[in-house]
Amino acid sequence: MTSDPKNEQSKCPMHSPSVYSANDLTYNDYLKVPELISLQQPQSEPAHHDEMLFIIIHQAYELWFKLILHEIESALECMSAAEPLKARHFIHRCVEVMRLLVQQIHILETMHPADFLEFRSRLAPASGFQSIQFREIEFMVGVKDESYLSFFKNRPDLQAKLKARLDGPDLRSAFYDMLMKLGFSIPKDAATKERAGDVETQEQILLALLPVYKNPSSNLPLYLLTESLVELDEYLGLWREHHVRVVERVIGYKRGTGGSSGVEYLRSTTSKKSFPLLWEVRTRLV
Repeated sequence: MTSDPKNEQSKCPMHSPSVYSANDLTYNDYLKVPELISLQQPQSEPAHHDEMLFIIIHQAYELWFKLILHEIESALECMSAAEPLKARHFIHRCVEVMRLLVQQIHILETMHPADFLEFRSRLAPASGFQSIQFREIEFMVGVKDESYLSFFKNRPDLQAKLKARLDGPDLRSAFYDMLMKLGFSIPKDAATKERAGDVETQEQILLALLPVYKNPSSNLPLYLLTESLVELDEYLGLWREHHVRVVERVIGYKRGTGGSSGVEYLRSTTSKKSFPLLWEVRTRLV
């Protein structure tokens, strides 16, 4: 006797609701879905249709930024333990998130410029410039600018948080410290000296990196990590570039809601590099 496919299908757990009690953990409880979807609160009155899109896009950024910070912290621990391959795993995940964010920003282009202006004034003086998590990411990859602390002077809690990132470890310094532990000729406090423009230190770092790029197979874990760091830097740069274009397309050259020069300021950030010597070493290859 052959089995009835319909009867077999009805027995499959995938085709029947789970049985759980009122006290059991559910999907919605675990992910805090009711709380999550209650956080979108438009400021326009009546709420403009596109403001929901604007809020969700930026809240999604912040969730992904939180994950990037989480992964960078793990990568730093691995570098401190001189485990380049493990560190590369977490950096690669950051790259994939940034790859997504470069695409995600273009959803904002589905707003008509005139529609955005209907609620844009309600945002002031709030600005993406004030994203504490993105500033943390910049500091943690090695792009540290103490002047950013002043923009949080009215929020001492956030300023203290960013100051801790400024004074704490970052991927650039952790990478150089790891190279030292692995036997490469890297000066002490290399990242600090490099940022200060010490040409001799920069040259020593480049000379230490050359064997990694000349013989990748002999330094494979380290090579994979360096390339993932470069790729992370690349996607941070691409995100800034795409951000500029999207903002220009939606609002033109209007000033930012937080008082910045808008597109002009954003364009000035596109040249930032987290690991400039990992880019420069390619020029030295012959």
